[in-house]
Amino acid sequence: MNELTKVILDESEIPEAWYNIQPDLPEPAPPVLHPGTHQPIGPDDLAPLFPMALIGQEVSQDRYVDIPGAVLDVYRMWRPTPLYRARRLEKALDTPARIYFKYEGVSPVGSHKPNTAVPQAYYNAQEGTKKLTTETGAGQWGSALAFACAQFDLECEVWQVAISFQQKPYRRTLMEIFGATVHSSPSDLTNAGRTIRAQDPESPGSLGIAISEAVEAAASDPSTKYSLGSVLNHVLMHQTVIGEESLKQLAMIEEKPDLLVGCTGGGSNFGGLSFPFIREKLAGKMSPTIRCVEPTASPSLTKGVYAYDFGDTIGMTPLVKMHTLGHDFVPSPIHAGGLRYHGMAPLVSHLKELGLLEAEAIGQVECFERAVQFARAEGIVPAPEPTHAIASTVRAALQAKASGEETVILTALCGHGHFDMGAYRAFLDGGLEDFDYPEEAVRQAMEKIPAVT
Repeated sequence: MNELTKVILDESEIPEAWYNIQPDLPEPAPPVLHPGTHQPIGPDDLAPLFPMALIGQEVSQDRYVDIPGAVLDVYRMWRPTPLYRARRLEKALDTPARIYFKYEGVSPVGSHKPNTAVPQAYYNAQEGTKKLTTETGAGQWGSALAFACAQFDLECEVWQVAISFQQKPYRRTLMEIFGATVHSSPSDLTNAGRTIRAQDPESPGSLGIAISEAVEAAASDPSTKYSLGSVLNHVLMHQTVIGEESLKQLAMIEEKPDLLVGCTGGGSNFGGLSFPFIREKLAGKMSPTIRCVEPTASPSLTKGVYAYDFGDTIGMTPLVKMHTLGHDFVPSPIHAGGLRYHGMAPLVSHLKELGLLEAEAIGQVECFERAVQFARAEGIVPAPEPTHAIASTVRAALQAKASGEETVILTALCGHGHFDMGAYRAFLDGGLEDFDYPEEAVRQAMEKIPAVT
């Protein structure tokens, strides 16, 4: 086995096409439904929000979609990203497991999010859009879209979940450096925001509320479109550059993963890493266990119900079948802001229903404990979101120690935590607490989701 610690690819080896998993699914995913008629939607239903190129990718049955040259030119600013073997962490754990992590924190905004923000901005610019609106939780997506809009001369308006707006002020600063206008959500600028504030003037916000505001703003202006950083099929497809590069890098050192681990909020990072490996698994070329890891405070896969639900709080978006905690879900203000969404990507949810992946939920205290251990061993401070994958990876590595098995583990370190020092300060001061989302709250929420037959 090759003893390299860092596996890098040449710039010429950036994938030239995104992988679309839909043609390879053993069963097709359930259709997206119109919120009024509950009938499958068509392109015209989505045209007020998205450019036709992205609408086409959302329903495409092409296994591969070529990456435009202008997008590749921007990708070259940071891609291909490195694959590391976590040798120092392995030593600290005294485990026979071989741990690899794909590091997306080298992007201009420190996360995996520009992998889809750049093509979304490109396709919108090509079709004459002047401004993009969006929501953001922790700020990674908002800063990524702000960066991408700057590359293609688009305006960018962001509604940031209120608790993250307060906890992570420098994410707002980064968005504004790239030219975005940023609002705390719920705001007084939209009917959706005013409705929520009337009900709860001190609302901490949620991704569902912020989505409602961004969608409303886009729908009211024909020169404006809406951009989503996770959940949708085309978003996960754009992220598959992560998994495609990882396959090449592991092949260079003659490794195949026994376990693939990724954190999940909306599903884009996890889908981007895992979908190319699921393709190989379905083709019989490898057989890894594939595991989603989510917070105990937002457990859509482990406690949510697989059902049709709105993607936003107010009920403006189409209905998608996904694992959901209910569209009016307001999460506990845990520090993994990017994982505080009420639903899971339809494709990830469908794959779980097909038995092609599994899920577990971990509390934030254990996640930060393992993040600090990882940082002291490997020299990278993880964002709060991938700490969940790191905690699960450490659990698996310790199981390998107990059994003596030489397990190969691949995980995604989808971003650095340089903007998250407040969260780490709270952890080091003993101020973090775990929160287990109650089953009764899920049951009550299910009474409010649309009745789809």
